[in-house]
Amino acid sequence: MTDSPRYHRVGIAGSGRVARALALALAPRSAAPLLLWGRSPDRAQGAAVAAGAATAESCAVLAQRCDLIVLAVADDALAAVVAALADALAPGNEVFVCHVSGGSGAAPLAPLHQRGALTAAVHPAMTFTGDPAQEVLRMAGARFAITAPDGEALAEARVLVGLLGGVAVEIAEPQRALYHAALSHAANHLVTLLDGASQALRIAGADEPGALIAPLVRAALENSLAHGFGALSGPLLRGDAATIRTHLVAIERDCPDLLPAYRAMALATLDALDRSGASPAAELRPILEG
Repeated sequence: MTDSPRYHRVGIAGSGRVARALALALAPRSAAPLLLWGRSPDRAQGAAVAAGAATAESCAVLAQRCDLIVLAVADDALAAVVAALADALAPGNEVFVCHVSGGSGAAPLAPLHQRGALTAAVHPAMTFTGDPAQEVLRMAGARFAITAPDGEALAEARVLVGLLGGVAVEIAEPQRALYHAALSHAANHLVTLLDGASQALRIAGADEPGALIAPLVRAALENSLAHGFGALSGPLLRGDAATIRTHLVAIERDCPDLLPAYRAMALATLDALDRSGASPAAELRPILEG
């Protein structure tokens, strides 16, 4: 990836973690100094300084001066920002506007599309922790879900992802919610699962539960990514009903808050075993449904 201008001027709406990382990544692609606008002038100024960019006094200025505009704002602010941009956008203006929300496709950008802009949803499937320099590096090789209303905008989205060093994955407009639900299920629910397991280990007497489960979880994650459901191990796969009974008794006695999640995940695992043709032991389901 070479750092050379692709756009006359890049504009970014937003001043949070994603906006700061994108500003740093895209500043070399902007022939004129990148423009950044945010609802909080102080935060916008700080984000602009960090990226070597300038600030815009309103989001309308982005529509008037930029040929690439990236909307990195909260979901609840997206409609208002789109409306303000559409009001300021001259008909026929050859501008590419994208947002980086995961759950929405290109539909929220329809007012801009109707004004002649190319529009797309371009979601980086990665976490942003507030270290823009590291996040720019992590974009290289990261997947970006792209959705657009036409082939020209889709092609422009692919170019943008390529400039960021990423890999574009096309997601159809009707499937954006399912795409985002899948990511949330994997990332967010994993945090809940590990929190429950850690609490149970503390109650069991482990002072450092993370040290106990980290090797298991890391191995399970790597094996699952490499082998899918074939990476499953443990008492459900073996049909060890006696072990499952002892788990349920111990959890109900000492850590009852964990019981609903344990039952739900175990039953979901049995369902997956059924779908895989593995035929789990028949006595397991009645035990878990209790």
